[in-house]
Amino acid sequence: MKAILALEDGTIFEGRSFGAVGERSGEVVFNTSLTGYQEILTDPSYKGQIVCMTYPLIGNYGINEADLESAIPHCEGFVVRENSTIASNFRSTGKLDDYLKKHGIIGIEGIDTRMLTRRLRLQGSLKGVITTGGDDSAALVKKAKESAGVEGVDLVKIVTCKKPYVWNETEYANKTECTNRNEYANKKYHIVAYDFGIKFNILRNFQRLGCKVTVVPATTLAADVLAMNPDGIFLSNGPADPAAVTYAIENIKQLIGKKPIFGICLGHQLLGLAMGAKTYKLKFGHHGGNQPTLDLNTRKVDITSQNHGFAVDPKTFTSEMEVTHINLNDETVEGFRHTNLPVFSVQYHPEAGPGPHDANYLFANFIKMVEANK
Repeated sequence: MKAILALEDGTIFEGRSFGAVGERSGEVVFNTSLTGYQEILTDPSYKGQIVCMTYPLIGNYGINEADLESAIPHCEGFVVRENSTIASNFRSTGKLDDYLKKHGIIGIEGIDTRMLTRRLRLQGSLKGVITTGGDDSAALVKKAKESAGVEGVDLVKIVTCKKPYVWNETEYANKTECTNRNEYANKKYHIVAYDFGIKFNILRNFQRLGCKVTVVPATTLAADVLAMNPDGIFLSNGPADPAAVTYAIENIKQLIGKKPIFGICLGHQLLGLAMGAKTYKLKFGHHGGNQPTLDLNTRKVDITSQNHGFAVDPKTFTSEMEVTHINLNDETVEGFRHTNLPVFSVQYHPEAGPGPHDANYLFANFIKMVEANK
């Protein structure tokens, strides 16, 4: 079956359909990761976006439940050069095509993903429509132009959990090395994690460091978090525009100085806004597993996994904010800390999933901070 991807600038790509049938709109972005398509699909940060993979062959090692980063895929559409009809891996339990069908995600293959990526790099991320029905190009372009996109939109309220839970009590416990449900009885530290679109691998990292993690909805009041008397507070990744998540910004303001805080990606941006800085939209964002970041203190370079379309503006930093990491490709802020309080954050994903593990030590750094302030 034919599928079409129409961009708001009038560009039309025709290819073959795989996955679900139907029509969806979203911001079109490209991801440069060579592997990890399953983790990308299930990363809640991609809500509202149509993802184009720059690596030409996708789906060749299939799908398995152990590599999920959330319960379901969240992107609006999936664009690849070639969808492999053969899934060959000892961990595979199914094919990518079947997985997308099951969860209603539209895929398109057979288009020139190099051309699409170049267009997005030159013009910036564009709104688009992906469809398996209809040939009216003008109508599809009009729909793309009129779609909501992600700027000024709060998508956190869609992907966040509905009620608090302890990580080891989820239905994924036995799939993520949390096989003993009584394991947390003797855990040393209690971390409360705000779910703005949290990834499972973040929770796994805290678990391995001896933490009980209580995950709470994005709208949870600061007073309710403090009533749990956590040893530390974590601000998770998530989708779309941080400035639109006003309730989270207000709650974070009330938590700064009360407990140690660690933020990742959207959590980093929300923390920046709560401390008085501003955010702005990047031209085409950072999406992939090969972004070099520099620690300004140690001068150490990490290759990092990233997925964001907004950044914190260092020109708007207050006197209490200090830049700790920068991106070596475009010098955007990749990390900052509070100069007096146990509060820090990074723009990239030290938990990877997918991507390199160079920055995994940041979770241990946070636990050391928790120990020092307990």
